[in-house]
Amino acid sequence: MIFSNSLTRRAFLLNSSVAFATLGMAYSASAQDVTEDMGDQAEWVQSYDAATSKTLDRSTAPLLSPGTLAATEAALEDFKAVIAKGGWPQVQNVPLKLGMQNPAVIDLRKRLIASNDLDASAGLSDVFDSFVETGVKRFQELHGLRPSGLVTRQTITALNIPADIRLKQLEVNVVRLRSYASNPGKRFVTANIPGALVETVEDGVVQTRHAAGVGKIDRQSPIMTTRVIDINFNPFWTVPASIIKKDLIPKMQANPGYLNENKIRIFTKEGNEIQANQVNWKTDEATRYQFRQDPGGEFNSLGFVRINIANPFGVYMHDTPAKGIFGDDYRFVSSGCMRVQNVRDYVEWLLKETPGWARDQIDEAIQSGQRIDAKLTKPVPVFWVYITAWATSDGLVQFRDDIYNKDGLGQVPLVTTVKATED
Repeated sequence: MIFSNSLTRRAFLLNSSVAFATLGMAYSASAQDVTEDMGDQAEWVQSYDAATSKTLDRSTAPLLSPGTLAATEAALEDFKAVIAKGGWPQVQNVPLKLGMQNPAVIDLRKRLIASNDLDASAGLSDVFDSFVETGVKRFQELHGLRPSGLVTRQTITALNIPADIRLKQLEVNVVRLRSYASNPGKRFVTANIPGALVETVEDGVVQTRHAAGVGKIDRQSPIMTTRVIDINFNPFWTVPASIIKKDLIPKMQANPGYLNENKIRIFTKEGNEIQANQVNWKTDEATRYQFRQDPGGEFNSLGFVRINIANPFGVYMHDTPAKGIFGDDYRFVSSGCMRVQNVRDYVEWLLKETPGWARDQIDEAIQSGQRIDAKLTKPVPVFWVYITAWATSDGLVQFRDDIYNKDGLGQVPLVTTVKATED
């Protein structure tokens, strides 16, 4: 959003086109039902097609930067001005799309004009024309939704969050951004958990951005400052104890062939392999053993690559065979670790200063199918942060769900948990 008295129609149209690329991530042709996302997507194989390509946000300003902090502080004053004028109106719970004529479009236009997602010169017609569609796409992009231009239930939910709530969200996040105001270094990684987005930064400029899959509400990704220390190609996956109890035992009770189908082996504490039929799956006996999934990017839960980060939480960053999640609005699907879109691009950047690990060597290591480790010559700082609202120097203000309820603003609706159907 842009809140400025000096906004011109030309500037509005320019910023509208820029806004559609602000996240630097690929979206699927249709949103997945959130009930599916909160179920089988957690650390287990999916049969989604990989459908992403490397993209670079047109804005190269890092999330953690003095510029973002200053822009967010300025946005606070702009929102106060909007609230002084009465905020913005609510929209009707009526799904809308291009070409429709409905009285609800008038309320939609008023709402988009109030937040400067639609120029006031577009008028208050009841026709959903291309100007309204552009405004809706702009709004969706700035709220972490697929920019379809369709007014879905998700979009209506986001539109109807009051301006005073958004102001409070900005106030909370200004404090968070200030805590990172000091120079984080020449090269670093920021992983914004509410945004489910990873960005690599060098010399104050974002180099790449990657959609991410992060921790579920009940298995949260931790907020921390750490470092990437090494990278494992074609890794084994050792199933954490928490997942054995919460996920693996129930799956084996439902399907006794699950371990074989997913190439997961069972080992005793002495390192001896045993068979699944030797375990009593009606009890917690399985928690006594180690479960290890064979390497293989097409089925291994870590995909082709595991990125190790020093931390006491036992979490890390990794590839995934379930690349369909990167096209979803709702990407809170893991058990605390972070899945990274276009992981080869990410790894290439991480190993940029490590001799012997150019892109060709990375591809060769992956294609070998063998476990190969690469230790970074110089560990790269990594910040896992929790930022739900921020602004950029071009006047765009972005909001994300307070998925872990850390903003302290009460029961604010979680937009991405609303089923995104077009009724």
